[in-house]
Amino acid sequence: MTVKIPFVDLKFQHQPIQSQLHQAIENVLTNGDFILGQAVSDFETAFAKASGTEYGVGVASGTDAIALGLEACNIGTGDEVILPANTFVATLIAVLKTGAKPVLVDCDPKTALIDLEAAAKAVTPQTKAIIPVHLYGQMVSPSQLLDFAHTHQVIIFEDAAQAHLAEREGYKAGAVGKAAAFSFYPSKNLGALGDGGMLLTADAEIAAKVRRLRNYGSSQKYVHVEPGTNSRLDTLQAAILQQKLPYLAQWNSDRFTIANEYNTKLAHLASLGILPIENQSSTGHVYHLYVIKISESYPLTREQIQTQLTAAGIQTGIHYPIPCHLQPAFTYLGYQKGDFPHSEKLSVQILSLPMYPGLNSHQIAEVVSAMGIGE
Repeated sequence: MTVKIPFVDLKFQHQPIQSQLHQAIENVLTNGDFILGQAVSDFETAFAKASGTEYGVGVASGTDAIALGLEACNIGTGDEVILPANTFVATLIAVLKTGAKPVLVDCDPKTALIDLEAAAKAVTPQTKAIIPVHLYGQMVSPSQLLDFAHTHQVIIFEDAAQAHLAEREGYKAGAVGKAAAFSFYPSKNLGALGDGGMLLTADAEIAAKVRRLRNYGSSQKYVHVEPGTNSRLDTLQAAILQQKLPYLAQWNSDRFTIANEYNTKLAHLASLGILPIENQSSTGHVYHLYVIKISESYPLTREQIQTQLTAAGIQTGIHYPIPCHLQPAFTYLGYQKGDFPHSEKLSVQILSLPMYPGLNSHQIAEVVSAMGIGE
């Protein structure tokens, strides 16, 4: 089947700055500093500043940014970490890597963000941290998070893998908690040409520890003060990301405009049972994904809608079809079907539509029309 409208199309972002990207690659080849080169530290500084915090530490992936960041916050065996059930499994895997116990909780069905009331009920004397996942490009309320952390005396560790430069209540993603993790997977709002991640923090000690942990626990060459790992952001990827960073705010603005156009074209379907995931952040939502909910009352099932879109050459996604607690790999955690009803219901309702800078009005109209509902 020919793809007319892909789920993600990076050409709009890459083509206008292709010469800059080529030059950045050429500079790295010329300098030969492929591992922890100058471009890494330059990008770490720039991304931290853009995100409203002090320190950035580039690592190999967003997963490692969470795992190494939690370890740097002294979270490990015997500790409990609260996180939402409806996140990508990387969040859960990263907690498990530390030896801590993940404690899953349900989400708010309107926003798909972590339910902090449910989280409050899950707190025990062993609870040391909460990981709010800024899902789909929207932040969890910073004021509510800070109140939660103060009340329960826990660390906020943000999973901001989908929320580059997102804002809410005067805070930017990555500047709310003790530390935060970002991913630069190619399809992210700010994406590399491969894997990459970053830990952001205002705490110099945490930043220094993650710098050691990412490089075999080394404080200087061949001096290893703790058992670390090999998880370094490649110089080549950092150089590419540095070239793309100045355009990120405009790309995010474009995403917001596209989301509003989707909202307008889909508005008449609300009474029939199609609703977008609610935006409670105004222009601070950066729409990494545009996600709708298809309720049981709607004449077509999600599968039927996806089939029609596929037939029209339009790609879609589901983020995520199976909540963490129902994944086969994690049955040993002891959760059962029915434990998190909002997450489970959303998993069978949600559908992610094409979303990327450069998606135009005609294409959006095609997506809506191909859903078999007209305009």
